[in-house]
Amino acid sequence: MSLIARFQDGLAALKAYADHPDPRVATANFFALLVASNQPFYPLYFYWTVGPDIGPTAWTFLSTPFFLAVPALSRWNTLIGRAMLPVAGIANTLLSAKVFGVASGVEIFLVPCAVLALLIFRPHERWIAAFPLAGFCFLAYALFHGAYGAPFHLYSEAEYAALLRLNMMSAGGLTAFTALSFSTLLAEAETAASGKAPGGGIARD
Repeated sequence: MSLIARFQDGLAALKAYADHPDPRVATANFFALLVASNQPFYPLYFYWTVGPDIGPTAWTFLSTPFFLAVPALSRWNTLIGRAMLPVAGIANTLLSAKVFGVASGVEIFLVPCAVLALLIFRPHERWIAAFPLAGFCFLAYALFHGAYGAPFHLYSEAEYAALLRLNMMSAGGLTAFTALSFSTLLAEAETAASGKAPGGGIARD
């Protein structure tokens, strides 16, 4: 089997693993696998944009199994599976704040965690999942910011500036992609409900 064929088979397996009849669950699964698949490259991003001291980035891999487990948990319980996504994100953010220090700006990832928590649950699930998880993002910042103590590694002022840019761009991109994904879901739901194609025409097979 060629390398391309193996790659295609791997993508098909990942797609099947993330697939779910509930579009919100499927979207949460997709985001979980997206984050997990990007984590192995984080040391490279760090090396290219910040500097050669990439050792502390290994701590971020502690959250990878939890992101990978989201689709499996969703097959067992969709609420718990979806909740695992922001929980893993929050935990990874708080750990990273301790590892790199608040000067890294990594706490900005609490924003996409809160946004995801508010979007992946339905209205009747808000008080049991969405609001508590999103609220904890704000509470965590209020409680822990400035209370982490010394980071595992101190970087130079220039390196912290570069790391801040990297984290701001990454968190901003993730938040924007989250909004785009759920905007697409909403548009698809509206089209399905009205039986009309975008632009007002009648949908045709």
